[in-house]
Amino acid sequence: MDDTSRSDPDRTDLVSELEVIESQPIARRAEGYEALHDALARRLESGPAGA
Repeated sequence: MDDTSRSDPDRTDLVSELEVIESQPIARRAEGYEALHDALARRLESGPAGA
């Protein structure tokens, strides 16, 4: 990882979540990616943090 990823807790959390998803059997991975997609979509739709 580069220095940016180490200093950004959101990125670190995302990488950790992706690692957990990737370690699952393929059927569970699909569910994990779907849940992650939904969470990220909600976050984007909520607008900028701190605005």
